[in-house]
This record gives sequence, C-alpha cells and structure tokens, in this order.
Amino acid sequence: MVITETMGIGECVSKYPQTVPVFMSFGMGCLGCSAARFENIGQGARAHGIEVDKLIAELNKVAGQGQSECGCGCGCE
Repeated sequence: MVITETMGIGECVSKYPQTVPVFMSFGMGCLGCSAARFENIGQGARAHGIEVDKLIAELNKVAGQGQSECGCGCGCE
C-alpha cells in the first residue's frame, strides 16, 4: 500500500495526480482549499462523511496504475 490515511491530501495529489478524479468521485472536490494543505486523507474523508477504507483502496488502485519504466506515470513504455 502506497497511500495511507495519514498521508497529506496535498502530498497525495502532488505525488499521484491521477488520484484527483478519485477524490472528486468521493465528494472531496475541494483539493485546493486551505484545509487540504494541512489535513491528512483520513481527516478530510471523515469531515466529508466518507468511508476512509474505501477511499484509500481506490486511491491505491489508481496510484498503482500507469507506472512505467520512465517513472512519469504517463503509461509510456
């Protein structure tokens, strides 16, 4: 597991930009708000009434996709 609930929201989005649609689909569309800069994923999810384990599972699923030899996450090979 790469992403955990204690990881910062901003850190997650910065390292794994492909996770943005997952956050949005779970109702966490305020990724640019000030709280996203200091809250971790678990705190943000709970504040929005989101089941943390499901969110983390989906984030990790997406973060693991598109890994390539170049490391850019673009899916090139």
